[in-house]
Amino acid sequence: MEGDRIRLRGMIFYGYHGVMAEEKVLGQKFLIDADLYCDLSRAGASDRVEDTISYAEVYQRIKSVVTEERYDLLEKLAARIAEQVLQEFPCQAIRVEVHKPQAPIPGIFEDVSIEIFREKKK
Repeated sequence: MEGDRIRLRGMIFYGYHGVMAEEKVLGQKFLIDADLYCDLSRAGASDRVEDTISYAEVYQRIKSVVTEERYDLLEKLAARIAEQVLQEFPCQAIRVEVHKPQAPIPGIFEDVSIEIFREKKK
C-alpha cells in the first residue's frame, strides 16, 4: 500500500508465545515492527496532535497484546496486533512484522519473522 504511514520499528517486548512447553513457561524476547497507513495531510497542515494517531498509544496497545496475551503461533500474535490497532485507531491498514530471534530451531540463524498486512473492513 502506498501513501502516508506511521512506522514503529524495533519494539522489544517479553512474551510467552510459542508451541513448545518451555516457551510458555520461560518466555522470550519478541521484536515488533508496525506500519499504520493513514492520511497524515491534516496533521501536516495543522501541526496538532489531535489530527494524527498517537504512536505512544499505539505502542502501549501493541505492548499489551504481546505481554498480556499468549498464543502458539506468531501468525496469531501478528493478526491480534493488527486487529486491535485497526479497531482502536483511525488507520486504513496496517503491516505487522513479528520477529522471534530466539526461536527454538536447531541451527545458526539471526532471526525468524512473519509479516502480515491487514486492511480495515469497509
